[in-house]
Amino acid sequence: MDVSVIIVSWNAREYLLKCLDSLANPTGYTQEILVVDNASTDGSCEAVERQFPEVQLIRNAENVGFARGNNIAIRKAKGRYLALINSDVVVLDDCLPRLRQFMEENPRAGIVGPRILNPDRTLQARCRHFPTVWNNLCQIAGLSRFFPKCPFVSESFMRYWAHDDIRKVDVITGCFWFARREAVDAVGLLDEGFFFYGEDVDWCKRFHDAGWDVVFYPHAEAIHFGGASSRNAPVRFYLELQKADLRYWRKHHGRLGRCSCWLLILLRHLVRVPYDAVTYFLCASRRAQASYKLRRAGACLRWLLSGGLRADGGQRQ
Repeated sequence: MDVSVIIVSWNAREYLLKCLDSLANPTGYTQEILVVDNASTDGSCEAVERQFPEVQLIRNAENVGFARGNNIAIRKAKGRYLALINSDVVVLDDCLPRLRQFMEENPRAGIVGPRILNPDRTLQARCRHFPTVWNNLCQIAGLSRFFPKCPFVSESFMRYWAHDDIRKVDVITGCFWFARREAVDAVGLLDEGFFFYGEDVDWCKRFHDAGWDVVFYPHAEAIHFGGASSRNAPVRFYLELQKADLRYWRKHHGRLGRCSCWLLILLRHLVRVPYDAVTYFLCASRRAQASYKLRRAGACLRWLLSGGLRADGGQRQ
């Protein structure tokens, strides 16, 4: 088996069906598809069974999260390469065979990621630097927005780069990974302590630490709609993002890193709350968005000030 495609889904039925349709009829390579459903209630499983009977459907009794869901399928997968693809991704023509060919020609590549596009085919910058105090401060201060083409004041996402050349990077975000099975066996599975976010930064860090290359490859493309699962509970998932950040910093930078991350998250929300409050009262056209941002900031601040520094990060639910 050449490629095992793994898709973890939670209440994203229409996106999932589009994703599976884009993966039909592989040419020049053998493929299996494993869908892990995290206890969806929107008819996802029934639709997959009816429209794509060749897919291996794994039904979880509860939402076990992204990392654990992928690990369940990785253990069952038979492919030499593992394509971990979000349910809200449409894979464009020749994407998988081109990624496979690149891996065949570059044996030190452990993970490769394609060029990710928005639905309107504009670039979606999905490569990142590892998080640091400096790039977090640049984001909080807005420097990355005022000087978007300057790498020195960039946030972690590499928005200053056109994503038009093959390049080794720190992190390829987890909406689409094409991983070498040999490398995964050496590095280990995803850390299940991350419920929905952060596992991508952690996994790429572990690949780097083990001596494998993480590579961006622009000659293969996919469309990422974004938010297929997280929009079902946006405040909850945003809070999971903060928990994941804290877990990553503690895991890779120790106690000092954990404290630094806690302070950065606190500062980010203390800076944003006054701005969003003013927007809410003075700008009627943006009131709904400002209200949502105030609600998620309130949830994060309550968590931070009621034990967030001691928390373990992402949690299973």
